[in-house]
Amino acid sequence: QVQLVESGGGLVQPGGSLRLSCAASGTIFSIQSMGWYRQAPGNERELVASRTIGGLTDYDDSVKGRFTISRDNAKNEVYLQMNSLKPEDTAVYFCNAEGIVTEEDVEDLLWGQGTQVTVSS
Repeated sequence: QVQLVESGGGLVQPGGSLRLSCAASGTIFSIQSMGWYRQAPGNERELVASRTIGGLTDYDDSVKGRFTISRDNAKNEVYLQMNSLKPEDTAVYFCNAEGIVTEEDVEDLLWGQGTQVTVSS
């Protein structure tokens, strides 16, 4: 059973920084893509950033130049360094994993439970 657990959310002032972490647990051979989505109240869940096992990245335009996604493939962990945070970044951030290869099968999609990020003065 593979699970994703996020950490690192919290309250920060505009212009500040946070680093989110997500760890995938279980017997895992590989994960094709890991990333972060966010959902603000009243909005749909949207992609923030993702990174493939080969290092290809995808960022939402609103976070380019401010956020950096990184992965430790050996540890099955993904991180999101968030700098120059804005109030518009306030949302619940969800860890995402796609194409999870285990000893039993391939999981198409997994979600973490989410961690709250609040950017406010």
